[in-house]
Amino acid sequence: MRRFLKDNALSLFFLLLFVLALTGQSVAGNSAYNDRQRAEGGAAVSWPEYVTSSEFAVDVAENWQSEYLQFLLFIMATVWWVQRGSPESKKPGDEGPESDEKQQVGRYAGPDSPAWARTAGLRQKLYGNSLGAVMGLVFLLSWLAQSVAGRAAHNSQQLARLQDPLGWGEYVVSADFWNRTLQNWQSEFLAVLSMVVLSVYLRQRGSPESKPVGAPHGATDVEG
Repeated sequence: MRRFLKDNALSLFFLLLFVLALTGQSVAGNSAYNDRQRAEGGAAVSWPEYVTSSEFAVDVAENWQSEYLQFLLFIMATVWWVQRGSPESKKPGDEGPESDEKQQVGRYAGPDSPAWARTAGLRQKLYGNSLGAVMGLVFLLSWLAQSVAGRAAHNSQQLARLQDPLGWGEYVVSADFWNRTLQNWQSEFLAVLSMVVLSVYLRQRGSPESKPVGAPHGATDVEG
């Protein structure tokens, strides 16, 4: 057990933070929702009712889809584009999917390489793009969940104001949907930009996301 905890400490740490943050969001969100309900003359709802409501679902889904979009774009952009001096980038001149030898696939794969990396053709191609594909799939599913839950939450407010509800197609081109979406996207893009640029000049000793403290600012694709 100690070996398992040590070998998986980073993922377990963030899993714990995720569970705590999601739980805290649900409790705080339930309280804020009930405050609005009472102010508008409505009835308060219990925590189980709130966490299964469209109000909670849309808040969660809109954050998930923006996070996975951030990672998807970062994964794909770093294949083709570089930032000189950043440990988040490949070296200038290494743009592109790289050779089989460098990627250790096919006849260049080692005995402990993943099975699909040792094959050729479709299976190797699928495995070679599996990370971006899964990130893209989760983004699309989260975006769909946001649109469905957001429409339900929006229509609840519309009906409370004696206004006509919107169809799914109408909602996904509405200001409410894109306000929710873009306010998350812009923050994610700014965070990635900050990480890429600041890591050229600043350091965090011991972190693989940073260059070694003494590495020149122009050193690229170097991790501490």
